[in-house]
Amino acid sequence: MSKTQVLIVEDNPLIAEDIRDALTSVDFTVVGVAHNKNDAIQLLEKTNPDIALLDINLGGNLDGICIAETINTSFQIPFLFLTSYSNKEILDKVKHTLPMGYIVKPFDEADLFTTIEIAISNFYRINKTHILHIDLINNEAPNPLTQKEFEILKDIYFGSTNSQISESHHISVNTVKTHIKNIYEKLDIHSRTEAIVKIRTLLQK
Repeated sequence: MSKTQVLIVEDNPLIAEDIRDALTSVDFTVVGVAHNKNDAIQLLEKTNPDIALLDINLGGNLDGICIAETINTSFQIPFLFLTSYSNKEILDKVKHTLPMGYIVKPFDEADLFTTIEIAISNFYRINKTHILHIDLINNEAPNPLTQKEFEILKDIYFGSTNSQISESHHISVNTVKTHIKNIYEKLDIHSRTEAIVKIRTLLQK
């Protein structure tokens, strides 16, 4: 059985190394360590990890939230937030990204391992036991989607670009953009990230 592959995104090198050492001492493989947002995105693209551990506060900014939004849009993997914060204001800022959990620094190794395993298990259980179908969306949508709009929404959920959607549906990119505009209006959303989050929220009900 292959080891769980973990990406660590943490701007403090000492903490990142502690997490790496803890994970590699047991049944995990650390596929990379990123200290900033750009490196994190590059490693996500190159390594295809099973889960990402994201420091919320990278270099004094809340870049962990931006990375989480990118994961929701393009990578479809579970992630946990690493944080030394426990105040409500910070937690409210990250709720919309639907993390699979939180690891509070300084961390306990046993809790770290357990939290990662539970996060992965829950994420894939949710995605395997719920079938994304049009009724799931239209039962909650202010205005129902057409079948074509639903198919394009699924493509968005799985990270397809406009060009890829155009090719797979044999329609122009401009037509794709029109469909996406209509989807946004019908679901009362404004971005791909909001579309992904809405679907994930429905799947978890």
